[in-house]
Amino acid sequence: MFQLGKTIVSDDVLDKDFVCNLTACKGICCVAGEAGAPLEQKEPDILDAEYEKIKPYLRPEGITAIESQGTWIERENGELETPLVNNKECAYATFKDDGTALCGIEAAYRDGATQFYKPISCHLYPVRLQEYTDFTAVNYHKWQICDDACELGEELGVPVYKFLKESLTRKFGKKWYAELEEIAEMKSHK
Repeated sequence: MFQLGKTIVSDDVLDKDFVCNLTACKGICCVAGEAGAPLEQKEPDILDAEYEKIKPYLRPEGITAIESQGTWIERENGELETPLVNNKECAYATFKDDGTALCGIEAAYRDGATQFYKPISCHLYPVRLQEYTDFTAVNYHKWQICDDACELGEELGVPVYKFLKESLTRKFGKKWYAELEEIAEMKSHK
């Protein structure tokens, strides 16, 4: 691990390879698990404000789940997350004919209907953030359902931090990401 500004970054973010392989996994990360996508403190307000713009991009089941549970939920432990459809997929998930899960929020963004790309936790995956009082931990999360993404990343030689350049920059800024690249470069020359 190393410190970068007010973050503590796992070496795995630099050392592990990863490239989403949607053809192989079919977006199972939007379906698997027992919780919705983690939300940052400001994201529930964004979902509340942008829901009507995102709604046309959602499935009827997702709309029903959101309109009965809310655009976001708070778990017993205080964690904020997206609601689920019947305790399965994220309520914002849509599906292609071949069963591949996609993000309705992202579809709305790509069409220019909203300025909200999608929850940062989704955009950053396989990196997970843990907020502490004085710093944010930036950790690589290994999940079996992403084995194909790890294999593709290794095949293409793309480390996690390069795959996540857009999302890491979105979260921490250009200066932070440039410093991360410098650290990675220094590490590769050792």
